[in-house]
This record gives sequence, C-alpha cells and structure tokens, in this order.
Amino acid sequence: MTAAQLPDSQACSDEPAITEDGPLLVDGRELCVRISSRRRRLGLTVERDRSLTLHVPQGCSIRRAEQFVRDSGGWIGDKTRLSDERRQLHPARALRDGEIHRYLGRDYRLLVVDDEKDGDRNPGGSAAAPAVRLVAGRLRMDGSVAADPVLAKKALADWYVRAGQRWVRGRLQPWAARMDVPEASVRVRDLGHRWGSYRGGTDDCGAISLHWATFQLPIHLVDYVVAHELAHARVSGHGPEYWRLLSRALPECRRLKMELDELGRRVWMGDLSG
Repeated sequence: MTAAQLPDSQACSDEPAITEDGPLLVDGRELCVRISSRRRRLGLTVERDRSLTLHVPQGCSIRRAEQFVRDSGGWIGDKTRLSDERRQLHPARALRDGEIHRYLGRDYRLLVVDDEKDGDRNPGGSAAAPAVRLVAGRLRMDGSVAADPVLAKKALADWYVRAGQRWVRGRLQPWAARMDVPEASVRVRDLGHRWGSYRGGTDDCGAISLHWATFQLPIHLVDYVVAHELAHARVSGHGPEYWRLLSRALPECRRLKMELDELGRRVWMGDLSG
C-alpha cells in the first residue's frame, strides 16, 4: 500500500540529504528508509506487520522526508486501521506427524520418520542429507529434528527454500518479456511478513526475493507475486503507472491481488503452537 507521492522537484533540495538506508524517527513514529536511484518521488508502504517503509529518491532532503511523513499522517492512520481489520490469521503449527502442509496449492501430509529405521532416507550414507524431503506425496521429516519444534520449523522452511528456488528458476523470463524489463535474479528466503521484494542493481539487472511461505500458495498466485515484484524493475511504488504496466502483462492482476489478500491470511508463516 503506497501513499500519494511527491514529484521530484518537491522531494529534493539543497538541504542535508538522506545518504543511506536505515531507520528514521519522525514525531515518535519510526520508519525504515529505502533509497532508490530509480525513484523520482517519495512513497510510503505499510507492511503486513504494520511497520512503515519510506521510499525516497537519491538526494532527498531530510526535512522534506520528515514533512512528507507528517503530511501523510491521515493516510497512515487509515491504512493501519485497514490493516487491523484484515489482520493476518496465519495458523500456528505443531509440526507433528500427520499434519497437513501445502506446496503450490496442494496438500501434503507430514510424516515423521525414525532415521535409524528409515533405510531409504539416506541410502548413500551421507550425513548431509536434508532433514525434510518430499517422497511419494509425503513430507518426510527426521524424527530427531521433529523432537525440537524450533529445529523442525527451520528444517521445513529450508525445504520450502530449496523447493521454491528450484521451481521458480526460469519462471521470470516470460514475465520479463511481457513487461519488457530485464530478467532479475531470484532468491527464496524469510522476508518476515512480505511475500516478495525487489532490489535494483547497478547493471539494470535487479534481484527479487520471495518469502519461502509464498510457495504454499496456488501456482497462479505465486506467478502473481513474481510478476508484481518484477514490475518494479520499471516502476517504483504502486501508483497508476505501475498498475498499468502490470495489467498489460497480467490483465487480472487486481482480482489476483484481492485473492492473495484473502487467501494469504491463512498461509503458515512459521508460527509454532505451544
């Protein structure tokens, strides 16, 4: 969600400028600043965890950034209230035998196995075999790992990282071609409460990060997240120009956004039950 943005001429001045990414405190409100050489306007994003990100063009003055935040107070309040109404309903998991987990929209049952008795888990005898594998429609987890919920969560998240990284390889090229933007590199990792992010590069080839939890969504919504982030290679923020670009490649993007907002609230983001 991005606030109304200021044109470049209003955003910057000869006063002291913001020179690096990091926290900014304005009237007791803390924001995370992100500087972009491609951006021409200031913008605000309310993240899923209700934190605030302030996007600024290079050379933007501190005074102008602070004033922009103050002027956006009403907008921030409205979006925060809306965020409360749509509060994430992410389930907590116990990571026990028989529990259902999703991958690309399909259900897979968790099977906790005894490593010493499960001879096919690691036929080569390598100690480096992953603690979670998808075998015959089951997510098989080493029992010694499952005994510790924190280790079990990390092992399952690591599996999503590996599986997601393999699946998404080559997935960006068709979307990049449709939007006529450079194909970005992609990395799957934990992004907190964000599905994805885009970071520009000095060689015009940026980098997309995708949350490992994204790969629990159906394929068409994973594709939406990929296209959504890739569009930022051309347009920063989420203004009209951005949505025009995305809708040319994905005409149903507005409907998919609404579907993601609704379905995404029920995706497991790594929370553990007691």
